[in-house]
Amino acid sequence: MAATGSACAASCGRCTEGATRWRWSPPQRRSTSQRQPSTPSRPTRCPSGWLELQARFREMNYGVFEKLSPLENFFKTKERVRNNTALFLSSCAHLLHNSALMARLADAHFDAVLTDPFLPCGVIVARSLSLPAVYFLQALPCMLDAQSTQCPSPPSYVPRGFSKNTDHMTFLQRVKNMLLSAAEPFLCDFVYGPYARLASEVLGEDVSVQDLLSYGSVWLLRKDFVKEYPSPVMPNMVFIGGINCADQKPLSGEFEAYVNASGEHGVVVFSLGSMVSEIPMAKAMEIAEALGTIPQTVLWRYTGKPPSNLAKNTKLVKWLPQNDLLAHPKARAFITHAGSHGIYEGICNGVPMVLMPLFGDQMDNAKRMESRGAGVILNVLDMTSSDLSKALKTVINDKSYKENIMRLSALHKDRPIDPLNLAVFWVEFVMRHKGAPHLRAAAHDLNWIQYHSLDVIAFLLAIVLTVVLIIVKSCKFCFRKCFGKKGKAKKSTKPKSH
Repeated sequence: MAATGSACAASCGRCTEGATRWRWSPPQRRSTSQRQPSTPSRPTRCPSGWLELQARFREMNYGVFEKLSPLENFFKTKERVRNNTALFLSSCAHLLHNSALMARLADAHFDAVLTDPFLPCGVIVARSLSLPAVYFLQALPCMLDAQSTQCPSPPSYVPRGFSKNTDHMTFLQRVKNMLLSAAEPFLCDFVYGPYARLASEVLGEDVSVQDLLSYGSVWLLRKDFVKEYPSPVMPNMVFIGGINCADQKPLSGEFEAYVNASGEHGVVVFSLGSMVSEIPMAKAMEIAEALGTIPQTVLWRYTGKPPSNLAKNTKLVKWLPQNDLLAHPKARAFITHAGSHGIYEGICNGVPMVLMPLFGDQMDNAKRMESRGAGVILNVLDMTSSDLSKALKTVINDKSYKENIMRLSALHKDRPIDPLNLAVFWVEFVMRHKGAPHLRAAAHDLNWIQYHSLDVIAFLLAIVLTVVLIIVKSCKFCFRKCFGKKGKAKKSTKPKSH
């Protein structure tokens, strides 16, 4: 099994000990091929690429707290995405053009490639090595996951990314959704178009982004309908939402002491994710002031300079076991940036949320929780200390939020097989059967006209029009034959005037 992460990790190996990795622990039973990959030598590091990536993350960290006009935000986001794409594309090209490394991968006789197609470098590797691919992802922008699986996604009730719509839309919201749907191909082309051109060069054939991504045998989607709005799915889509909730451990002595000291009031867990390590001091002081107004102990993951007005009930930690804390019976609320991992940990453990979305799909994630009555959304740029204090008191004291999140938690856990085992089964399935072509819809083999049956509609319309034309012509002919003769007869019998 070959597992690919980001393009940098794929091309340069371990860029840093702090980089995110996907660890694959194979189960005891192995695939039918019983092939063992050769042990690779220690990969070289890529310090320059990693330093540039760190700079990008720092820029994003500070950028999320900048208050910009919608137009300024659009162009700044576009430039940031363009720069990040260039960095990842460059490392991907280095990997694919490293003939020695690609030859070693081919000689290792892997059974499959496990990759996140958000950066489609792993997909190109899989296609170039003729290996089946298993995708492990949350979602793709611009509905590329639906397009690449030929999954219907009507804009009438399937909200587009960044629309902030629910699945029950007003007329104007449906107009907005339709316009976003029409703009999606253009918005994402500058990100994924270069990968399609690189893939065409490496594979020696013209491929589009949709063609490239459609190579996946099985899509392991970190989704569940307790969070997502109901929408069509395809046979090769497997929902494994909540897979990150499986590994719960007892709290360490430090955190156990914090929780026990909270008494009957319990604790509030606060984390804005690993991407945001520092907050501007003015905003941090606003937050600290709000946290001091509640009786609960607040465990705040924060690595910046401590605010001078930090209350006694607030503990700053550089890292916290988020899922383990949320699983504790004394967890009363969860302040989160609405990343998908945090959302599912809140759902799994039944903890109501105060949601502060910062970028990407986080606003849509937050909207889903708000629409289900499981959380309150705050705009981190515009909120005041009183706004945060009010939101916290609402989700803690209003029993409906706890009841709603517990209902979602019960629905989420009521399944015949847990997400991790389901994911393992499908990965092994692809390895055993060298793919899953029987799950691939025939829609992939149709062009746009055939898919929408426009040729059939045109053919049937032509028949109907032909029949109508024949009937009209026949009626005209009969009318002339019947009434034309009578008219002539009357004209001939009419007396001449002198």
